[in-house]
Amino acid sequence: MYGEGAKPTVSEVLEDGVLVELVYDPEARTTALAIGFPNGAMELRSEYTPRDGERLIPYSAQNNLIATGCVRLPSAIGVFTTKAALLGDIQTYLHRYVDLSPLYEEIAAHYILLSWVYDTFNEMPYLRFRGQFGTGKTRALTIIGAVCCRPFFASGASTLSPIFHVLEAFRGTLVLDEADFRLSDATADLTKIFNNGTTKGMPVLRTMTDRHRELNPQAFRVFGPKLIGMRERFADVALESRFLTEETGGRPLRANIPIALPDAAHREAQALRDKLLAWRFQFGRPQEGVAAPPPGGLSHRAQQMLLPLLSLVDDPDLRGAIAEQVWSEHAAMPTAPAVSWETVMISTVLEVFEQSANGMAALSAITERFNAQAVFELGQSMPNRWVGSFLRSRLQLKTVKSHGVSVLPPEARPHVRALAARFGITPPTDQAATA
Repeated sequence: MYGEGAKPTVSEVLEDGVLVELVYDPEARTTALAIGFPNGAMELRSEYTPRDGERLIPYSAQNNLIATGCVRLPSAIGVFTTKAALLGDIQTYLHRYVDLSPLYEEIAAHYILLSWVYDTFNEMPYLRFRGQFGTGKTRALTIIGAVCCRPFFASGASTLSPIFHVLEAFRGTLVLDEADFRLSDATADLTKIFNNGTTKGMPVLRTMTDRHRELNPQAFRVFGPKLIGMRERFADVALESRFLTEETGGRPLRANIPIALPDAAHREAQALRDKLLAWRFQFGRPQEGVAAPPPGGLSHRAQQMLLPLLSLVDDPDLRGAIAEQVWSEHAAMPTAPAVSWETVMISTVLEVFEQSANGMAALSAITERFNAQAVFELGQSMPNRWVGSFLRSRLQLKTVKSHGVSVLPPEARPHVRALAARFGITPPTDQAATA
């Protein structure tokens, strides 16, 4: 179909600095390769052969993901003038079709820019819309996602296998609606995508078999921008820290927002994708980012997540406002009713240590107390063996035998208190002292 020695290509950054991107003309129903050269030249080609490289050709226009619009691409190389003008066009488009708070409208516009050059960074935050049914989450995902880089639209009802494969093949923006999952295998796989997807070089390994039914594990690249809509929050506070969140439904809908999207919205999104392709060709090569002020009060992890976005924000006042917003969101996280398995376990171990008469924390007491909280907080209880394994593998707390009973020894107590400080948990004795 493609010819011998040809490589179907979606996106490539070649060693000589040439950028290659797939484009799709929906009217002609044809694909081509857009080529951006280091000297600023840009052109469309039916194929491209780099020096000492294999021949690159576009994906077929009959590819189901492309033809159905499940993955959306530029149709041509647009005209890029200035970054400020492009941001203005993006914000005009967003403001016309979706009701966002003023600050989040700025965040979303810059995030769209970031999505087109995300591969020049090593970390990547996510955008999230959280609220109840009918509060505008899907509209926000539809409008913002349509102009992100190679967006792939899915829903919470989608199976996880195609999501892994599409992310690997297109390496674009995952747009996921109704991302609320109960505890299940699907939840675990989705969490792996979110946890690993913020850091370059952290693929997810999946068990695969070849045509001979031989085991052949495959690494799926999941790093990249993601937009999600959900009604609740994730239990894991570490996962929560990866999101820049807009709470929906907190105010009346702006009167000039159209109830149904007109066809013009799709045409505007297409024109913006074309302009953003030209933006990528200008700035999509590794370069030093704009220096951003360190967000005071944020953890190192939160700063890592935020700095790629802030590096594209030229206005220092806007950088400060975004950092302040993220700080306020993160400051509220430890007060959530169920922040993570780790926080529940650490709190449990602290309590058992405080009530111990011999300075040791018995594994049986930890398990009993943890399960009493887990049923209410996390939806299920865990067996004694699982609790012991969790202490060893997740918290690096090694149990020992004392008179035939598994316990955490007294010397583990300082490590538990250090973990408590890291997760924002006040030990029981400290709570009593400040009462």
